[in-house]
Amino acid sequence: MDLGLRNKTIVVTGGSSGIGLASVRVFLSEGARVAFCARGAERLAKVEGGLAREYGADRILARPFSVLDQDAVEAFANDVAAHFGGCDALVTNAGQGRVSTYAETSDDDWREELDLKFFSQLRPIRAFEAMLKSSDHGAIVGVNSLLAYQPEPHMVCTSAARAGVQNLLKSLANEFAPDIRVNSILLGLVDSQQWQRRFEARADESQTREDWFAARAAEKKIPLGRLGEPQEVARAIAFLAAPVASYITGARLEISGGVSRFA
Repeated sequence: MDLGLRNKTIVVTGGSSGIGLASVRVFLSEGARVAFCARGAERLAKVEGGLAREYGADRILARPFSVLDQDAVEAFANDVAAHFGGCDALVTNAGQGRVSTYAETSDDDWREELDLKFFSQLRPIRAFEAMLKSSDHGAIVGVNSLLAYQPEPHMVCTSAARAGVQNLLKSLANEFAPDIRVNSILLGLVDSQQWQRRFEARADESQTREDWFAARAAEKKIPLGRLGEPQEVARAIAFLAAPVASYITGARLEISGGVSRFA
């Protein structure tokens, strides 16, 4: 199926690894131009070089900065406009989870987590809103978590923030219609750098990666019996961002291997 992404310009935040990088690759393989950002300059430059060799440097724009830096986000938007002439879809993917219970989470931790989760969405959306409205196919895909509806006791702060972000994205879907479609992805357990770090910190160092991940899937009672792969999420993101999904807005797509418990 042709998604209609050829020669469209897509912006991806947190695009140098994991789901973000997988999304960048899917968009490029569909013929789109892609601008992406991440905090780590060294890794970003390495990724940019590899993608440029594979897909052509003229279709890629990469900038290192934090999406919490308003000036940097606005400068990035200006670069995208100058380089590609506009933006057709924005994927807000930056941000990671905080492992802590209510008792372990300080006021500063709460402020930091809420600031990260909300403004990693709000700042890019504000910066690219005008360009998205000018596009015939403006779309936003917010990468969120199943925690928004199914909180975990060891991730109280992140779960609460994720629920707020989900409400925000639903509100924006109504406010931006019909000019910009806004949809979200709800992630379950997906293999990523965060999970790799947890594997490396495992108590039993004799446990293989395959066995450790299988144990996590069994522990979490994932019906499909495994964690998801970044490219599986990326394909869903590309669909929601693409013109082929032109009548979908305000929707949430769960990618969790069937682990959700809510109706």
